[in-house]
Amino acid sequence: MVTSEQRRKNAREKFERQQQRRVEAQRKARRKGAVIGSAVAVVIAAVVATVASGAFSSKDDATPEARPSATATPSATPEAKKEPAMAIDRKAKYTFALKTNQGDLGITMDAAKTPHTVNSFKSLADAGYFDKTKCHRLTTGGIFVLQCGDPQGTGSGGPGYTIPDENLDGLGKAGADGTVTYPAGTVAMANTGQPGSGGSQFFLVYKDSKLPPTYTPFGKLDAAGLKAVEEVAKAGVAGGATDGAPQKGVTIEKATVAKG
Repeated sequence: MVTSEQRRKNAREKFERQQQRRVEAQRKARRKGAVIGSAVAVVIAAVVATVASGAFSSKDDATPEARPSATATPSATPEAKKEPAMAIDRKAKYTFALKTNQGDLGITMDAAKTPHTVNSFKSLADAGYFDKTKCHRLTTGGIFVLQCGDPQGTGSGGPGYTIPDENLDGLGKAGADGTVTYPAGTVAMANTGQPGSGGSQFFLVYKDSKLPPTYTPFGKLDAAGLKAVEEVAKAGVAGGATDGAPQKGVTIEKATVAKG
């Protein structure tokens, strides 16, 4: 026979189980909402940045409006990372050496002209940030560049912080069309189209390209490196497009930055 006390105990336990299930259901709903909201925000941000900067042309529209774009920006929250503290010799020259599956690329950098960029790249290279990453984008119409520096390989990755634009007048003043020539061999920062939005993505110019002077030119490819990039460009873009993943894939096996 079930006593009144037992019934009360059973009822209490049932209520507690129901409450626990309700709390758990609410927790799952919040997690799901947060994930969906975050995903939607990322998609919207990427689309807006791409449209704003004229980042990508269609397969059949190879126009000069193509841009070396990095579509994601660091989160504007207290949790966002800060630019690495300055730890280089601002008066020195540095070499950014990339060992890739398509050959070795040597890039000379002048810290006097681009101290923040050189300092950031040394910090990232020392941490192995670029190792085992792919150069995710090749353009063969309008502009002629190979873009690298995104560990995600999507064009939306970055180190979680941004660095200032530098040396923007290093290639001369813009002409009537608002552009300057980025000569073959130039290495410059990609960005979202907004000032001070560079992170870790950079592009290697393999043929003279006309671009607005809004991309920090911070390095110069050596002859062997330029030839290697030209060979990648000759193979074209996967699928026959003029802007996309290179048909001849490029993986940075090891990246180092050294003084001198």
